[in-house]
Amino acid sequence: MTWTPSGVLVSTEPTILEMRSITKEFPGVKALSDVNLTVKAGEIHAICGENGAGKSTLMKVLSGVYPYGTYAGDIVYQGEVCRFKDIAASEHAGIVIIHQELALIPTLSITENIFLGNEPARRGVIDWQEAKLRAVELLARVGLDENPDTLIKNIGVGKQQLVEIAKAMSKQVKLLILDEPTAALNQSDSRHLLDLIQGLKGRGITSIMISHKLDELEAIADSITILRDGRTIETLDVVGDGVDEDRIIRGMVGRSLESRFPEHTPNIGEVFFEVRDWTVQHPMVAERLVCKDSAFTVRRGEIVGFAGLMGAGRTELAMSLFGRSYGTYVSGQIIKDGVEIRVPDVASAIRHGMAYVSEDRKVLGLNLLDDIKRSTVSAKLTKISRGQVVDKAEEHAVAEQYRTSLRIKTPSVDEGVSKLSGGNQQKVVLAKWMFTDPDLLILDEPTRGIDVGAKFEIYGVIQQLANQGKGVVVISSELPELLGLCDRIYTIFEGSITNELAARDADPESLMRSMTSSTKKKTSR
Repeated sequence: MTWTPSGVLVSTEPTILEMRSITKEFPGVKALSDVNLTVKAGEIHAICGENGAGKSTLMKVLSGVYPYGTYAGDIVYQGEVCRFKDIAASEHAGIVIIHQELALIPTLSITENIFLGNEPARRGVIDWQEAKLRAVELLARVGLDENPDTLIKNIGVGKQQLVEIAKAMSKQVKLLILDEPTAALNQSDSRHLLDLIQGLKGRGITSIMISHKLDELEAIADSITILRDGRTIETLDVVGDGVDEDRIIRGMVGRSLESRFPEHTPNIGEVFFEVRDWTVQHPMVAERLVCKDSAFTVRRGEIVGFAGLMGAGRTELAMSLFGRSYGTYVSGQIIKDGVEIRVPDVASAIRHGMAYVSEDRKVLGLNLLDDIKRSTVSAKLTKISRGQVVDKAEEHAVAEQYRTSLRIKTPSVDEGVSKLSGGNQQKVVLAKWMFTDPDLLILDEPTRGIDVGAKFEIYGVIQQLANQGKGVVVISSELPELLGLCDRIYTIFEGSITNELAARDADPESLMRSMTSSTKKKTSR
């Protein structure tokens, strides 16, 4: 950086990348329209925008996922126009993308994943000893102390992200693209990953980072380019322009969000759902209890939050209650409207008015081969069937109703859900379970990987469900989300519920204390 005679601070770093007038169309949708992006060498350049703004599409153009000829415009990389025919071509040039859905094979080792398709060989034979030695070196560079023979399925998501970066570094990366790298990570793992990205900057590696976590972008990015509706809105110099979260939001949604949460006055009724002494074993390790004598209540019209660190047992509790979808049931009762109910499978849970929105929408929430209309009605086909035959006209009408009410951005409900942005996929999952007309809706990380505008809309949907007298349980890793949305909050530590607080009496510090201690507190009613 240097100062001009007129007193303006400008970058003296050379430009490593220019994307000029990039336009990309899909059938019925123009995903990108004359998008321009300029990235300086050695910087951390963030790209943000609402879901469907075109962020991931732009990076897929850059990385060769969408090859030359399928888009209009030019990619100028290190001063030369590049026409990548595939991912291998972009990687050969030093451009590596790490997608939000990690491209690792769970049943292979760390070493095998790092060098998959790029194995060191001598005379046509893979040299695994050399691969392991290089893997150890790469793991040390990303700060991961793990045996390179460890299978990917045996390490957590945070460590898997580090393996992905080690894999990128094995390819002599010059420009690293990270799509929502911290979306599935807890606070500690996120901080470690962000520190690593800053460390890569010190080694001369340029990074492009897509994220909806605006506080992270404000802390780590040098520049931020904002996309909206497939167009470039502006590029901000984080330090020079005095960028904060409100400034980023204004660029993303075209207006200021006075509050991150819609105004809501709860109308809470009587307890209608109660869990007593719920105990569940780990599915693979019988002596390990993932839920230990858990007990909680939900009132009609109430939004109840569950807070806990990753691995605390929040998801395990939710899935075990929803038709015993996780673990081995040991003991406990579910009481609904004063009567004990038995839900040994998912079908019986649905019949008893329960619904569960998984934290992993692409694996457990949706069949990515289905279209929107089929996905919307899939959890309760009997509602639109006549004599065991699905009424196609009613299926379309129902899906269209939810498309309109939830503002799902798509030209048609006949589109495949795989073509939707993450936020719109989440809305389809919500529609699927709303269609079952549940009394209790459990939402596991409902806004993970979703922009602030879509979050606001989903918060509104949750509040509407509560206003209808339904009970809503929200599991979230974002404490501000729980505090801003919920009426009561339970905390979980190592499979046990440790505290219950009215949201008005809670703050991040009090929640964190209960999330990191096995000592049970007195409940607050």
